[in-house]
Amino acid sequence: MTGQPIIQVKNLCKDVQSGTTQLHILKDINLEIQASESVAIVGASGSGKTTLLSLIAGLDLPTSGSIFIADKDITQLDEDGRAKLRGEYISIIFQTFQLLPNLTALENVMLPLELMREKNICDRAITCLEHVGLSERVYHYPQQLSGGEQQRVAIARAFIVQPKILFADEPTGNLDQKTGAQIIELLFSLNRQHQTTLFIVTHDEEISQHSDRCLTIDNGVLM
Repeated sequence: MTGQPIIQVKNLCKDVQSGTTQLHILKDINLEIQASESVAIVGASGSGKTTLLSLIAGLDLPTSGSIFIADKDITQLDEDGRAKLRGEYISIIFQTFQLLPNLTALENVMLPLELMREKNICDRAITCLEHVGLSERVYHYPQQLSGGEQQRVAIARAFIVQPKILFADEPTGNLDQKTGAQIIELLFSLNRQHQTTLFIVTHDEEISQHSDRCLTIDNGVLM
């Protein structure tokens, strides 16, 4: 792939204080990801992969180093600035789905567009739910859905804003093997359809096999 990377990470470090001990969570990470590329970051629990996702997505700030999203150094932005950039470029899928329990599947998917004050969003949300195979679950609440169905709602919600970058944190971690395989196929199908840059942290070897690149993080060091 050629052209300017949509994600650039330079000399990224993250330290946290634990009592009198300073823990080095990430150590001098350097990474470039091209637009529409799919990259899987694999590593054991505690290796730093979720911390890396949180930093690149602008949910947290590093101890040192730079993170560029489409040439914008997000480490120089305040919390509001990072939130605005996420609204322009980024969607995130979490392992725990993060659906609002008092909203239906349709309402959960519509929510990002409502926050953006867009209009005529109901039909778009229904279409997104149809694309993830939930046309018969539109008015169901999260507690009425299986884990796989809840993750499909989360995927529809992420893609409805047509993000340039999709971050996924262990998207199959709470699913059985069969359902996980279906979610993987759906994610990469939507990735190809929308040319979305896909950044996934995972234990799942099948995800890594589907990705353009698979990188390992070990004790805070990107291999």
